[in-house]
Amino acid sequence: MEHQPLADKMRPESLDDMVGQEHLFGRNGILRRMLDSHRISNMIFYGPPGVGKTTAARIVAKASGLEFHHLNATTASLSDIKEIVTAASNVFGVNGVLLYLDEIQYFNKKQQQSLLSYMEDGRVILIASTTENPNLYIYGAILSRSSVFEFKPVSPQEISRALERALAILNREFGTDKTAADEVLLSVAEYCRGDVRCGISILENAYYISDGEITKESVLSLLPTFNGTFDKAGDVHYDLMSCLQKSIRGSDPDAAIFYLAKMLAGGDLLSPCRRLQVIASEDIGAAYPLAAVITRACVESAKDLGLPEAALPLANAVVMLATAPKSKTAYAAYHAALADVERGLGRDLPKHLRGPAFEGYLYPHDYPHDYVAQQYLPDDLKDRHYYRFGDNKTEQLAKQYYDMIRDSVSAKKK
Repeated sequence: MEHQPLADKMRPESLDDMVGQEHLFGRNGILRRMLDSHRISNMIFYGPPGVGKTTAARIVAKASGLEFHHLNATTASLSDIKEIVTAASNVFGVNGVLLYLDEIQYFNKKQQQSLLSYMEDGRVILIASTTENPNLYIYGAILSRSSVFEFKPVSPQEISRALERALAILNREFGTDKTAADEVLLSVAEYCRGDVRCGISILENAYYISDGEITKESVLSLLPTFNGTFDKAGDVHYDLMSCLQKSIRGSDPDAAIFYLAKMLAGGDLLSPCRRLQVIASEDIGAAYPLAAVITRACVESAKDLGLPEAALPLANAVVMLATAPKSKTAYAAYHAALADVERGLGRDLPKHLRGPAFEGYLYPHDYPHDYVAQQYLPDDLKDRHYYRFGDNKTEQLAKQYYDMIRDSVSAKKK
């Protein structure tokens, strides 16, 4: 017989039953006020897992009278969206459809773009949720048409309230009178780091293995050995990314692999994917330009595979980056140029480089070695040198070519 998790059974039906998110659903919460005014718009729910995003979407749909459809972007496709739109067309004259799209960060740009026309003509009201920064993972046109609401980790005290309710439901369902001390419930709540669903799941399992009283020992026996000094929303998360990058920069593949493993064990796939692409350009850069291409391929493979298999291409990327030659010359050149931009230099662009006539411009491909000496920087910056060749093999080979073509022009002038 199919088992329904307790967290689903006790999912709140109204805002008053929710725990946490006082800034959104409390007496003066912004979402509560929107519902009270019967104002429903496209929304983005942003926050960690288990804090009420899906529950809130269901409550909003119920209060709005809209037909509710739920898709998860990890498994949904464009055809699923079209089916929703067909349903919307059938009922549009009555109420409309609210589409809740969970984990929208896993939809690519094309898939996200497909939602726009339906949002704009009102056939679909979209509520999308994400655990990642929406500014980085959600298509800008969708963001501009939506209100973004941040869901915060629920406090241990609020989770404890939900756990008390969960225990009462279990006792009522099975005709038992099991108990749990307040400190036991609080220890579960603290372990879950703001995730209500996690706390309910642990309590449910502890209920089944306990006799009359749920003890701290029975709870601890259910916790994984890796209990998460990793905190995706907190300082440890950023510390781990920093350790990963510094280990790769320091050419230590052993340490780099360790920090990758620690992040993936904590369930975070997207952060190392993003950081490794930064590292490929910031720390390896011109010393091995193909590093960025290889890293990108590994990252896309990891996203397609998902955890745990995603670890394989990411491990390859980490070892490659850690053992590759290092150079920050391109990074340094950019920031040196940016400093001049921020000082307001170089406002007057060289006339011979500006269109449409390009008067006075010399076309390099008309000259030997496809090179001709001419000024490219603005007059007030014409003697600036932002880029300095690194001492690695790749950049030194590039420097040889660079010096050769310029020396050949100088020799002709003599």
